[in-house]
Amino acid sequence: MAQNPLLQVIEQTGREKGIDREILVRALEEAYAAASRKVLRTHENIVSEFDDTSGEFRIFAKKRVVAEVEDPDTEISLDEAIEIDAAADFDQELRFPRTAPEMGRIAAQTAKQVIYQKIKEAEREKIYNEYIDRVGELINGIVKRIERGDIIIDLGTTEGIIPRKEVSRVEHYNQGDRMRAIIVDVERSGKGPQVVLSRTDPRLVLALFAMEVPEIYDGTVRIVSIARDAGERTKIAVQSRDRDVDPVGACVGMKGNRVQSVIRELRGEKIDIVQYSEDSLAFVREALKPATANRVGMRDTERREVEVIVADDQLSLAIGKKGQNVRLAGRLVGWRIEVKSETEKRSEIEEETYSRHRAFELFGRLGVPPEVVDAMVDAGFRALEQLIDADLEDLTLIPGVDVDLALSIHDQAETVLTQVREEEEEARRLAEELASAAAPEADLEGATGEHDTDAETGPPADDGAEPGTPRGEE
Repeated sequence: MAQNPLLQVIEQTGREKGIDREILVRALEEAYAAASRKVLRTHENIVSEFDDTSGEFRIFAKKRVVAEVEDPDTEISLDEAIEIDAAADFDQELRFPRTAPEMGRIAAQTAKQVIYQKIKEAEREKIYNEYIDRVGELINGIVKRIERGDIIIDLGTTEGIIPRKEVSRVEHYNQGDRMRAIIVDVERSGKGPQVVLSRTDPRLVLALFAMEVPEIYDGTVRIVSIARDAGERTKIAVQSRDRDVDPVGACVGMKGNRVQSVIRELRGEKIDIVQYSEDSLAFVREALKPATANRVGMRDTERREVEVIVADDQLSLAIGKKGQNVRLAGRLVGWRIEVKSETEKRSEIEEETYSRHRAFELFGRLGVPPEVVDAMVDAGFRALEQLIDADLEDLTLIPGVDVDLALSIHDQAETVLTQVREEEEEARRLAEELASAAAPEADLEGATGEHDTDAETGPPADDGAEPGTPRGEE
């Protein structure tokens, strides 16, 4: 028995478009229902049903069971519904058969438009589902065109877009160029799903290394973290699950061939490959390479801050151009890194030593026990002004300080500060007096020296006197 022509169209369209048969059947049913409403000129809620066996359509009017009918075309009372179906209840939908109309040209055109729209929606949904599951994957494409800086990529089944911000500043493409990019998102839009790609995403580096390094592809070597300034520099931390496999060496390759392949794909972007470590301080030391760290110390574990000391000639290398090396290292390890040279650290220690010594000297005049002075300095207080500005609650946090002692410290700090300022003012006054007293003597010495010089070197008198004879004695 020959197959119904409509069924043949459904099967063929499904194969050509890659759309499920059920989706096409639903599209036909909606199209036939829309055309029927147009022919019947009714406001009823017309639905259609396709018979797979006969290839024909049946149509029905759907009505909802309500307590009070306001729209007879779409609603029916409970009493009427029970006469048709004894099990009917409120909010239930009943279907009433209607005679399928003969389809004219206009109805056929309506059906065609609905089918076309439904197929288009199905195609868009298929593309969306295909690519949404591939977010994070590397994909190949050909540059189709460039629109206002955005690059449109032909992916075969659809188009992808690389926004201008997702291309590094060193990369330039022309129509027809082949390129690789990472799928970062699939967005729904009125024009269909939009596959958003990126050349700056760190996952691009991971995917490229997975292509070039078999040990990464098979899971022997793992890229733990990536920090990237696209087009300029990338740092990756690698770890090996096999003690016999050097993760850094595996990524670099013989004579650097593996890493060079990735660098070429990234248009010359520099890549630092470092060994991952569970020890945070050791990891920080590695992350700062190619700079060498002399010492790495923890500053604040809660705020995730570390301090790194380097030789003076390593400071610029450790920080990098515009702070790039230390910034990438911090992102790689997840810590805030502060880099200092040995000279800077030495000066800092000297300043801190002087500051503590001065604090001990001043706080010792407050009339509090020595152990409290030690505790105040250890708590970070260095100046009398800090004690004056501090809340009593903050002062009572110092070991050995209760509310009464805190009040005394506050009052005594104001008194001692006044004394210190008076002492400083007196010292300045004495210094000015000494300077003023020394000034006339210096002026006198200068004047005497000038007179002697003139007497010795002045021109001979042209008045007939003998050389060396004072003029006043002529």
